[in-house]
Amino acid sequence: QVQLVESGGGLVQAGGSLRLSCAASGHTFSSYAMGWFRQVPGKEREFVAAISWGGSNTYYAESVKGRFTISRDNAKNTVALQMNSLKPEDTTVYYCAAARQFNPVFLRIALKYDYWGQGTQVTVSS
Repeated sequence: QVQLVESGGGLVQAGGSLRLSCAASGHTFSSYAMGWFRQVPGKEREFVAAISWGGSNTYYAESVKGRFTISRDNAKNTVALQMNSLKPEDTTVYYCAAARQFNPVFLRIALKYDYWGQGTQVTVSS
């Protein structure tokens, strides 16, 4: 069982930066691939970024590539999402997720993740 708690959301102007953090409980954090998703009300959860167990492989949605960076610290059981050059269309709730099975083909699919955080709101003003 893994419990995930996100933090770091807030209000920022377009072009600004935010850093989201996700703290995980449990002793097996390093055995989970981790991902960030976002969801606009009424729409499906959208893949943002993912990172492999050890952090050597990262994956990004095209819409955030070059602007967002995912990282993890297995010693501290945390995963972060550094978001730069934010745009108003990045406004929504962001979720941290953990996946027991690591497969690059499935990392973009929300259903493949086993545990989810409660979400943190990011609002980008124009």
